[in-house]
Amino acid sequence: MNNRTFMTWFAVGHLANDWPIAALWLIVPAAGVAMDLSPTEVGLLFTLFSVGGAIAYIPAGFLADHVSNRGRLLVATFWWVAIGYGLAAFSPEFWSLAVLLAVAGMGNAAWHPIATGVLTRDNKDARARALGMHAIGGSFAEVLAPLSVGFLLSVVDWRGALLISVIPTALMGFCFIWVVRAVPYVEQKTVNRQDMLDLLHAWRGGSGLRIVGMISLYNMSLFAMLSMIPLYLAAMHDLPPATIGVIFAALLITGAIAQPWVGGLSDRVGRKPVLVIGNATAAVAIAALIFEPFFSLMIAAMAVAVAALDSIRAAMLAIAVDHSDRNEGTTLGLAFVLMDGVGAFGAVLAGVAAGISWPYMFGLAAVFSLGAAALSARTAGSAPSQDRS
Repeated sequence: MNNRTFMTWFAVGHLANDWPIAALWLIVPAAGVAMDLSPTEVGLLFTLFSVGGAIAYIPAGFLADHVSNRGRLLVATFWWVAIGYGLAAFSPEFWSLAVLLAVAGMGNAAWHPIATGVLTRDNKDARARALGMHAIGGSFAEVLAPLSVGFLLSVVDWRGALLISVIPTALMGFCFIWVVRAVPYVEQKTVNRQDMLDLLHAWRGGSGLRIVGMISLYNMSLFAMLSMIPLYLAAMHDLPPATIGVIFAALLITGAIAQPWVGGLSDRVGRKPVLVIGNATAAVAIAALIFEPFFSLMIAAMAVAVAALDSIRAAMLAIAVDHSDRNEGTTLGLAFVLMDGVGAFGAVLAGVAAGISWPYMFGLAAVFSLGAAALSARTAGSAPSQDRS
């Protein structure tokens, strides 16, 4: 299997693994309406299942660096996701739903550091491009899954929509039994205490802490926007689920398509300009929403903000690997914890702000992006290889 085909299968695997969790962008608000939850509780649901999933990132990344047959781990993630979210569809109330979503999310979380660890290990000179190729699968899941769920919710309830959404994941669980034969075996490593201390030391300095803050604020802004936009469109504009699904998919499509190109651009010109411009553009676009513009301008501002944030995700991950330059799986596990664990608190904070007023929510998301832009300006070197301070 050649490298392009190999990366394409990983992108498709990412799409299938992320399909149910991308569907939750519309399913959770629908469940919130059915259960009569407040915006804060809807945001808390997003935060709890993301934090639960984040628990799996570092252990999965550690396994990716120390287990020779990483292919078996990848296959297992599909079945964990399919079974876990299938069970969550039968949750009777808020807390059982939150716990089951968190447990299911662990399987989805485990895929990411293992798969990206495989790709970055074998594409050291084009890490962000490889990560962008992988990321485009997840981004298309975030486009197509909400689109399909928007129409599904017109004919079935949120439970039925969640059960149907696990079908692509289960199908890919069978397909990947063949695909993972092409995953190269690596020498099984024992745990090296000094190696782990060196990795920890790389993140304790000023540059490492700035990267931690930048990734966290970046994803807090993205989570705030994605978790609240469907609720905002339903509550403030009284739009039906199918229309919201179409709008949400349209908001995500540009960033999804741009990820490999933006990732490759950051490989060539450096992470700094890409991350600064992406975060700053998002901050300006989100700030425009505070003034509650007329509908078409509002959608345009949302599209610019989401595209700017989504398109730089691969560069965000790549700068973490650049910084440590070792133990790719564990490093990416840490990066995903920051993105989907710490960053997920942006959802509940946005829910609290939305409970006061929607302009407060958009203002909070803009502040997160502006903070990420400021840290990007101080963190990323002019070229990827230069970020070692």
